[in-house]
Amino acid sequence: MENERDMMKETNTWNANKYNKHADFVSKLAMPVVDLLEPKPNEKILDLGCGDGTLAQEIEKFGTKVIAVDLSEDMVAKTKDKGIEAYVMSATELNFKNEFDAVFSNAVLHWVKDSITTIFNIKTSLKENGRFIAEFGGYGNIKYLTDAMQEVFNNHKEYGNFNNPWYFPKDTDYKKLLEDNGFEVEYIELIPRPTKIDDISNWLDIFANGIISNLTNEQQIEFKNEVRKILKPKIYTEQDGWVADYVRLRLKAILV
Repeated sequence: MENERDMMKETNTWNANKYNKHADFVSKLAMPVVDLLEPKPNEKILDLGCGDGTLAQEIEKFGTKVIAVDLSEDMVAKTKDKGIEAYVMSATELNFKNEFDAVFSNAVLHWVKDSITTIFNIKTSLKENGRFIAEFGGYGNIKYLTDAMQEVFNNHKEYGNFNNPWYFPKDTDYKKLLEDNGFEVEYIELIPRPTKIDDISNWLDIFANGIISNLTNEQQIEFKNEVRKILKPKIYTEQDGWVADYVRLRLKAILV
């Protein structure tokens, strides 16, 4: 089986500056997840998939010690610039043992298809009665977008296969995974959250760059133009602009 680090390098490459410019909504909309975490002074918390460290910085304001990890070297560098201890590490490669009062993760776990290994590693990282707080893409997330990308690939056999890089589970399925691995799920919910984005082309540049990385420059332009054409009557209006059909899976689970 492919190492997830290698797989993720093939599916997406993160540019922190571009991410901040066109996808800052990811952090801005995450404060309810921080509230669910309820950070306490002197706690040690793992930020799994820290991005540029914006949320880790918020969590440390509560007097906690945050250790941040992310697969992107660029993101880890940005996090370190904020004074946060950070390491390049994937969810399937966590090597912490009984170390954290809580594991926090926002907008990351839908990129990790090996959910069983991820949940086991989170469990191993936590102290007894430690909590796992997360939000990520859930069942039905960006269905309009993925269907449009699939349609364009179907129309262009020369592109090869459409390899969907995302994992969007049902709340019932993910709850069972957690319970099977020693967690008591206090709260889990699928939350429809239509999300305004600045332009569909920028969204595709950031989140779908891995999907089209093997295409020529001309094919990439063609792909984005055709996806745009399919999506415009579905997720664009003159009044609201582009609004992506996001659905988030939010949860709180306790290791028992």
